[in-house]
Amino acid sequence: MGGQISGHIRVLVIVKCFFFFSFLIPMSCIVYAQSYINVPLATSLLANNKLCSCRSANIGVFICLKCSGVHRSLGTHVSKVLSVTLDQWTDDEINSMIEVGGNSYANAIYEAFLPEGYQKPHPDSSQEERADFIRSKYELQEFLKPSLRLVSSNKGSLEATSSRKHMDNSVSLSASFSSEAGMVEFIGILKVKVIRGTKLAVRDLMSSDPYVVLTLGQQKAKTSVSKRNLNPVWNEELKLSVPQHYGPLKLQVFDHDMLSKDDEMGDAEIDLQPMISAATAFGDPDLLADMQIGKWLRSPDNALARDSAVNVVGGKVKQEVSLRLQNVESGEVELELEWIPLNQ
Repeated sequence: MGGQISGHIRVLVIVKCFFFFSFLIPMSCIVYAQSYINVPLATSLLANNKLCSCRSANIGVFICLKCSGVHRSLGTHVSKVLSVTLDQWTDDEINSMIEVGGNSYANAIYEAFLPEGYQKPHPDSSQEERADFIRSKYELQEFLKPSLRLVSSNKGSLEATSSRKHMDNSVSLSASFSSEAGMVEFIGILKVKVIRGTKLAVRDLMSSDPYVVLTLGQQKAKTSVSKRNLNPVWNEELKLSVPQHYGPLKLQVFDHDMLSKDDEMGDAEIDLQPMISAATAFGDPDLLADMQIGKWLRSPDNALARDSAVNVVGGKVKQEVSLRLQNVESGEVELELEWIPLNQ
């Protein structure tokens, strides 16, 4: 993909209006461009739609922020949520959305057996109503033609097979997944960049294969495994939806083992209240100059290695956190948090 985009380059943009539930999401776009058009251009065009802020990569539909929290709670085996503006889109990901054909086409499959007169959620529906419908539609597949089973390919396109047995197995597995997080109201997205670990504990013969697991409520996210490294550098970004009544963000480090249960390498908890409260008090960070707006202080009651300031940097609320791992002989983990309120 080449170069800068000039006003003389011709871009064919086909604008389609998609229906999610029973209401219209305007200005959603599928972008067909010649090979010299780059992915950031397509992303910026999609970002023009303020309502349609996320997409489900394996289902192939655009979704709003309120519904994205429910989709995340279903697990990536049901719906893998990516942000239109915060995640990078590859050519294949754009093409996958084109292949599916948009929300209306996906609805024609997932709602093929929707009972007559069924009241679908609307923009003002409660989070519980949204969660019930989304689970029924995508997780339990209650409105799908009984003889069909939908499969997400690597490119995200929808495929059907006539095996009822496989569909029953899929429904059974999905139904067993806990989605309690989908029943609450989400207030924002927490981006966590897991930067590095230092002086981690030895769990194998002379080293360890560490990875980090983050837990917030019912949600989990983890980094890749760093082979044979006690001072790993991950620089990996993980995202979690934050419910209205949130608790601490829990961090655990494990040593990956091939033949036995992964060994624990320490844990820590992160208090999100200083960052979220400061961000709420100061309002829109885009209107603020770079400045410190809060601080989480080190104390004997927390795992901080040093005081952690909450700053506005380039219109974003960020917090650098250094943690001393607990319940282990040694180890620290460095993180960078970013808070994105739901209404931003």
